[in-house]
Amino acid sequence: MATKRSYWLVKSEPEVFSIQALRRDGQTRWEGVRNYQARNHLRSMQLGDLVLFYHSSAEPPGVAGVARVSREAYPDETQFDPESHYYDAASPRAEPRWSLVDLEFVEELPHFVALDVLKQDESLDGMLVRKRGMRLSVQPVEREHFARVLRLGKAKTKA
Repeated sequence: MATKRSYWLVKSEPEVFSIQALRRDGQTRWEGVRNYQARNHLRSMQLGDLVLFYHSSAEPPGVAGVARVSREAYPDETQFDPESHYYDAASPRAEPRWSLVDLEFVEELPHFVALDVLKQDESLDGMLVRKRGMRLSVQPVEREHFARVLRLGKAKTKA
């Protein structure tokens, strides 16, 4: 029996890792998530799930492209590396606290979908990224919202 595909949004500062960097590299490990709720979302991701790639801390912030989960959650090794910014001395190797997934490039959207556009589109009501103060770096997205954002990003004029 086939599992139902889920949809997600991940945030990255474009100066740190952008959709263009993902296109160049082809894939990446989505490491460094240190929020329990975001970590739990990572652990829920399944092979083949599609992901909106969101540029945060940018002017303007917004959705820049699409990625796909190419490897399901496994331990984030940076938590064990004292030289890493993501080191967690309290995380036991036998039961790691932090996980990561691998993401692969799918596409850069022809038209960047700015947060203001997302907020103005009533059909996206309930989309978490639109909520004031929603800083979660990994969040679920409803299938209808995912499809709408793709239409906005591919439209020659505002959809």
